[in-house]
Amino acid sequence: MTLRFRSLMLAGLVPLAGCAAGPDYRPAPPAALGVPEGYSVPAQATPQPDLTRWWASFDDPMLGELVQQAATENLDVGQAVARLRQARAQLAQSRAALLPSLTGGVNYTRNQTLRGGAGVNTLPDGTIISTGGGGSSDSYSLGPDVSYQVDLFGRNARTIESARANYEASGFDYASVLIATQGEIARNYVLARLAQQQLANARRSLDIQSENLEIAGFRVQAGLVSSLDQEQARAQRAQTAATVPQIEQSYNQAVSRLGVLTGRAPGALKAQLEQTRPIPRGPAAVAVGIPADTLRQRPDVRSAERQLAAATAQIGVAEAQLYPALSIGGSIDTNANAISDLFDIITGRIFLGLSQTIFDNGRLRGQLRSARAAADGAFLAYKSSVLTALEDVENAIVALRTAQAREAEFRIAYDAADAQALLARTQYRSGLTDFTTLNQSESQLFAAANSLAQAQADQANALVQLYGALGGGWDSATVPQVDQLAESTALQANRNK
Repeated sequence: MTLRFRSLMLAGLVPLAGCAAGPDYRPAPPAALGVPEGYSVPAQATPQPDLTRWWASFDDPMLGELVQQAATENLDVGQAVARLRQARAQLAQSRAALLPSLTGGVNYTRNQTLRGGAGVNTLPDGTIISTGGGGSSDSYSLGPDVSYQVDLFGRNARTIESARANYEASGFDYASVLIATQGEIARNYVLARLAQQQLANARRSLDIQSENLEIAGFRVQAGLVSSLDQEQARAQRAQTAATVPQIEQSYNQAVSRLGVLTGRAPGALKAQLEQTRPIPRGPAAVAVGIPADTLRQRPDVRSAERQLAAATAQIGVAEAQLYPALSIGGSIDTNANAISDLFDIITGRIFLGLSQTIFDNGRLRGQLRSARAAADGAFLAYKSSVLTALEDVENAIVALRTAQAREAEFRIAYDAADAQALLARTQYRSGLTDFTTLNQSESQLFAAANSLAQAQADQANALVQLYGALGGGWDSATVPQVDQLAESTALQANRNK
């Protein structure tokens, strides 16, 4: 093959190598995703605040410490990082297909006549060696081999495109796991503080009810009332005391869950959370911002978009297999009977191979149809993630608003029940009312106190839900990378020392 002919052939392959099979991916417009027209920039929309560290708005250092530990200690987050590393390795494997592969081999052969007289041996290159009577001979060979698959129709390029999109999707999946873990830690922390508040309410009611039981006993001994008052007081106190073990169970479950979420044993945080603290309270309102910004902030939406891009690239991979494949290779060989003569004679060869599938009973076209169906499914999953994100924000806003309204009403109910119980207690001691009225008043006060605490916890959880729905808890300006995560993990480990 002359140099001129080889140059002309390579020049003809260059435009072919730049032709990639399959459709080019383009982001879908908002209308195709079910987003109402004009929803991306609504009137009077305020910019969304920085929610990277949303837990700081609760002004609870212990909550912030536990949430931050999720990035370095949580086992689900660690698994997401491992999947991200795996996706990066797969991307590196895909990129390697664009470059030639080089292999080398060294061989040594010893020929020994076991029986018979003089004879000859033939080396792999055809050289005849006389062995003499019962003699032996050595042979050595050395040579590298080069092979290259020309990417005529962009199969390797589409494979790299798909692997890169999958790598980016894995980064967003990591962020989704991180956000979900942060929210679960915050919710269980709120449940733990709620249980502490309910335990305090129960113990305070038990003290009052014990005092009422004692007063009822005195009044029975004095003959002022029947033993019915004393039995009612005793029954009421026992019912209140029966709620304590159930509340303690709820508290233990929340604390145990916090331990597991931070990568520790279930009881590891009991001493740290033993001191009673109020239910964390965040801001009364959060700026939702422009809905389009919310979709960009949500890592699950961005992961679904990247998965759609990867599935679209796989269509090109499947389509490229329908077209011819060109292989180029070559090798250099040297053979000798002694190592000192190894480079005296060097031979080389080069080859070109063009292959085309003629008949495969529809296998390749079936793979192409499968890839297109997978891309259609990925688009529907992307659209579903967009609508789900908008739904999450809507539900979280309503949940926060209703929790605030219920807290306001329960606060009024608690104040009224507290005043009623105080009045009934005074009147009973003065003999102006019966114990049934006092019993009902005390029960209403206990229920109102627990309802108020529950409403406060619901408000805190609704706020956590809203932060998660808005995609807070990670830096949405960057795509999570393995190197970035390793650096942030090292920084967090140094802070914890």
